[in-house]
Amino acid sequence: MSRWGIEKQEASETAGVVRVVTLGCRLNSFESEIIRDHVHMGNEERGRETVVINTCAVTEEAERQTRQTIRRLSRESPQARIVVTGCAAQLSPRSYAAMPEVDRVLGNTEKLNPARFLTRDMEEGSPIVVSDMKMVNETVPHLVSGFKGRSRAFLQVQQGCDHKCTFCIIPAARGPSRSIPLGQIIAQARVLATNGYREFILTGIDLVSYGDDLPGGVTLGSAVRRLLAQVPEISRLRLSSLDPACLEEDLLSLVELEPRVMPHLHLSLQAGDDVILRRMKRRHSRDQTLDLCRTLRRRRPGIVFGADLIAGFPTETAVMFENTLSFIEECGLTYLHVFPFSSRPGTPAARMSHVAKSTRKERAAELRDAGKAALDRYLCSLIGSEVTVLVERPGWGHSEALAPVRLEGKAPTGHIVRAKVNGLCETAEGAELTAEVLATAVTNAVPSGAAA
Repeated sequence: MSRWGIEKQEASETAGVVRVVTLGCRLNSFESEIIRDHVHMGNEERGRETVVINTCAVTEEAERQTRQTIRRLSRESPQARIVVTGCAAQLSPRSYAAMPEVDRVLGNTEKLNPARFLTRDMEEGSPIVVSDMKMVNETVPHLVSGFKGRSRAFLQVQQGCDHKCTFCIIPAARGPSRSIPLGQIIAQARVLATNGYREFILTGIDLVSYGDDLPGGVTLGSAVRRLLAQVPEISRLRLSSLDPACLEEDLLSLVELEPRVMPHLHLSLQAGDDVILRRMKRRHSRDQTLDLCRTLRRRRPGIVFGADLIAGFPTETAVMFENTLSFIEECGLTYLHVFPFSSRPGTPAARMSHVAKSTRKERAAELRDAGKAALDRYLCSLIGSEVTVLVERPGWGHSEALAPVRLEGKAPTGHIVRAKVNGLCETAEGAELTAEVLATAVTNAVPSGAAA
């Protein structure tokens, strides 16, 4: 999932005392594990139930889901203390504090401070504790031991963003770009590897900016190279959403030559029309992206690409939209995250001439249909081939190139297995490969009970 995706995960802890609900990106998923530990420490006396909602604000739909989730959880646990945090809380603290269901609102800095989850602080402190993210210039390191309910580990390497894309509210919610020192990243990876995780996803808001604020000329590529060298237990490494304008040669070389770097890249494209890209203040062009994908396919045959696309950006004409639609096939995109344009208050795009909501929805549906067709063609091309699959829940997982695979045969959760693809099946979520397990490729497994 990209930075723009919406993900939802809920987990209840011992005696229902702690519940953390995650809405939004992979970085939120990483931070929710930190929050869960903090809430546990702050509620050792096992008193009033605490429910924490870690929110997303990337779209209007994300905020609608947030409010819906708050109300539902309050109905389910009317005596629980409800704490709202994350990007939506950071940007609109008063609106969430005004909800009768909400007891406390914490900003993106405060949610990582264990003191804010002490029972006394939550009962006697201010109902709104949100600092100005513009003033944040460092990221406090935290170690997590694992990810409840997951077979893949998220590894935070970067936070915040310095760019000014006209549609994006995230810099205001997350603050300026800050890199995690490499030593801390390696230490976190070793903890997770010791606990059995073999597939890692590097996460951040603007991943390719990693190292810009660190001494010594470190880059994302050099950091990945050292990470893989120093933590040989990592069997698979995935990179989350990447800006195609800033992929340096060292990183491209790793994608080409390092088998542990997975042959799937998700690109933050947003559009396939140059006029719209300029109005978005993106730093890449259509041709630049096409050249990048062609180059990587030549250097690493079999690599696949995903992309974020926004439908109906302000001023988008029918011709401009067709340029984005045709871009899916020309670029050979396989996995799409498509969103109708969502106006975010305070962004330049909010002041531009908007495309009608109905048109945005229609265009988004057309892009999704094109993406599904592209994915179906790709999956069909794999029938008869062998794939390696991380088993994320019983009988199911993803291949190296992120193809969803339904497995036939012994496939222990958390293991990486080798399988022969024998067909395709349709599910409510879309097409999936079916494959017969041939062998367990890696015997190490994640902790028992983990699942996708």
